[in-house]
Amino acid sequence: MTVLVLGGTGEARELARLLDADGAAVVSSLAGRVSRPALPAGEVRVGGFGGPGGLARYLDERQVAAVVDATHPFAARISASAARAAELTGTPLVRLQRPGWRGHPDAGRWTWAPDASAARAAAGCARRPFLTTGRQSLPDFSPWADRDVLVRVVDPPDHALPVRWTVLLARGPYERVAERTLMAAHRVDWLLTKDSGGPLTAAKLDAAADLGLPVVVIERPPPPPGVALVTTVAEAVRWLRR
Repeated sequence: MTVLVLGGTGEARELARLLDADGAAVVSSLAGRVSRPALPAGEVRVGGFGGPGGLARYLDERQVAAVVDATHPFAARISASAARAAELTGTPLVRLQRPGWRGHPDAGRWTWAPDASAARAAAGCARRPFLTTGRQSLPDFSPWADRDVLVRVVDPPDHALPVRWTVLLARGPYERVAERTLMAAHRVDWLLTKDSGGPLTAAKLDAAADLGLPVVVIERPPPPPGVALVTTVAEAVRWLRR
């Protein structure tokens, strides 16, 4: 059968590897927002579908037997499109989403915010904040042009940033000691991030605790209602086999 994996995450790549090794026809779809992405096994397509209708047509034309939405936890738009397309075509759909950081030992000490604007308000007294909230969220922090902001993103921002901001281009995984050294060197006084979950980027949270820094975490958008949810690649494979 043909399985469509809506990817861009480590879990999506691992799932594609396992399915390809098992002889399944797997197609991984990448949004194309990241330059030089790590490519999964099997067939790869890059770019959007043109909304739920376009995705529904693709599912019919390719005779896709099942869809695994393994996109980033904050990719709410494509998740909503996948849910609607699956409903239109009757295609089985499962959401593969890694656990968030609500279970972290320090989660009760953090400030949880519903979006980037609320996160900025929660850290209103920050003078040297460290932003790891993603490139698309940066416009929400533009009122901080008068502050010494440290920004870390995978790809360069597509618009000019304030002159006092420092941009680091990097991709995880990160280590606790290195994160602590980075924050100390830039005299960071607040950490702002989003609940991406997983171990690859969690070291910053432990480093912030080591330095006694306040942390603001942007909450995940809710998943589409009625869609089956699994949290590991192994669970996704079992769901597909069923």
